[in-house]
Amino acid sequence: MEKIILTSIQNPLVKQARKLHSSKERQKQNLLLLEGTNLIEAAFQVDYKLDLIFHTDRWRANHQQLCRKIIDKGLKLQLVSSEVLSAIATTVNPDGVVAVAPRRTRSEPVIAQTKLGIAIERLQDPGNLGTIIRSAVATGVDAFWLSSDSVDIHNPKVLRASVGEWFRIPIGTKQNLAELIGQHQQQGIQVIATTSQAEKSYWDLDLTRPSLILLGNEGAGLSPQTIAKADQEVKIPLANGVESLNVAVATSLLLYEAKRQSRFR
Repeated sequence: MEKIILTSIQNPLVKQARKLHSSKERQKQNLLLLEGTNLIEAAFQVDYKLDLIFHTDRWRANHQQLCRKIIDKGLKLQLVSSEVLSAIATTVNPDGVVAVAPRRTRSEPVIAQTKLGIAIERLQDPGNLGTIIRSAVATGVDAFWLSSDSVDIHNPKVLRASVGEWFRIPIGTKQNLAELIGQHQQQGIQVIATTSQAEKSYWDLDLTRPSLILLGNEGAGLSPQTIAKADQEVKIPLANGVESLNVAVATSLLLYEAKRQSRFR
């Protein structure tokens, strides 16, 4: 365990870590930040590589068992002051630990093996993406796709909002969703577009079939071009005067309907 405490934000290690607040720098350095004890523990559970773990003295005292696991695994711990830790973290009140780790290099989901997949177009809010990832893992989604103009999947807020489930699901990005839709249809996978203008309710879907569910941007929804490529359109019924649901809530409703149908098939 590193005994030297870093107290200056001008230290080269600290400066490099702080650059990872930027999506451009995360891509350039091929690194990301994991903030908080929950994410560090989740990374350990799936044996995700950690390059360097910054921590405060108080955090070490409160998490001696986890520190021992880190040391036994030969990972590098770096003691820092609480001021330096706050500068590295992107949260307002960090809990005392931030790790630098490689960006994920998992292969994309295998289309031919998809039983329940989702594809999201132009999603912008990292909190929504993290919440959707959490629901997707909870309901057994085996393929997760994002359009390339969506929020960065390595955004620290995405990881925090997923509460560690980010590590447990394959996520692919596609510049051309129309091509992705066609590839699923060629494999006999039904493609379902969610839109408020649809006549059919999602309750009327047969989600026991292999399915890819399309969801759209928080404000604009799915583009007309993407909707036109789908096999069918569905809506979530809403009471009069309610315009729409949050995309993460809508996704959860659809995924749990699929899980319900699978259970009672």
